[in-house]
Amino acid sequence: MNKLDVFQWKEFKLVDLFQIEAGKYHYSDEYEAGNTPYVSASNMNNAIAERINLPPDFSGNKITTGKVGCTAFYQEEDFCATSDVNILTPLFNMNKYVGLYITTIINFNENYKWGYGRQCRVGDSKEIVIKLPALNNGEPDFKYMEEYIKSIWGGSHYTSIQYSNIDLKMNNWKEFILGDIFEEIYKAKPYVKSQLLISSLNKGIPFISRTDEKNGCDAFIDGQLDDFKYENGNALIIGDTTATCYYQEEDFVCGDHIVILRANWLNKYNALFIKTIIEKDKYKYSYGRAFKMDLIDKTVIKLPVDTTGNPDYLFMEKYIKQLQYSDMI
Repeated sequence: MNKLDVFQWKEFKLVDLFQIEAGKYHYSDEYEAGNTPYVSASNMNNAIAERINLPPDFSGNKITTGKVGCTAFYQEEDFCATSDVNILTPLFNMNKYVGLYITTIINFNENYKWGYGRQCRVGDSKEIVIKLPALNNGEPDFKYMEEYIKSIWGGSHYTSIQYSNIDLKMNNWKEFILGDIFEEIYKAKPYVKSQLLISSLNKGIPFISRTDEKNGCDAFIDGQLDDFKYENGNALIIGDTTATCYYQEEDFVCGDHIVILRANWLNKYNALFIKTIIEKDKYKYSYGRAFKMDLIDKTVIKLPVDTTGNPDYLFMEKYIKQLQYSDMI
């Protein structure tokens, strides 16, 4: 069930699947700490900025997107949401599995398009088109989506995660140059996709390109080819002309314009933390202003620090591990 047959997908407008409205802002003097999730435009902690003592404005089983970045999350609990959040109420019988599937599609399709300078408001959300698996009659195949998510979880039933609510403590962050914290930053040996033997079974060695979909995996190479220079897994990759950034856990082969970042401290959890930080500046780059290797090497990002003033990689790892659905990583 893990195989996705993308040839049976169809385009759907979000407004045809959801009622879309803005959240309702509450001033800080209106509430105190409580149990109701208060959803913001954050791209962390399932977008829950805090928990407050107001009654929920919205019932659960909805999708929320932030106006800045259009980051989508599935909200299982009843909640409140700021006016910087769009609320997507399904016009069909959605459950948490389908909600998570569609949330993932929205994030892959939309995140890179929106930022502070181009916010995704309610009207913009209504124009968004996503591709979903479809039945022969052209309707979305919600049953397939549900079964696909369940297959990723090994058929187990989802149980709510109790958050440890690790505080990001933004005042304890410090600026670091990427070239100083990564031991290696280099251009990968490029291969031309059309000259490769591509697997028709969606398995083999991942071929990584500048695509903004499927974690950068554009195809799979069929078989082991001794004359290829395989890149070892456990690396961050950046597409220099698109500023796409992904963590690659397994060995892979690259297309053109791929920059590799490596470090001994890197693992999939702190890598995902840092990837998110790097992508905050993605809007600055395009084909006209590429995020090339020398620029990546000098790029400054802010990271949480330990008591010695060095990047707190253990904190980053723990923070990602305590997020909802982190056990699916």
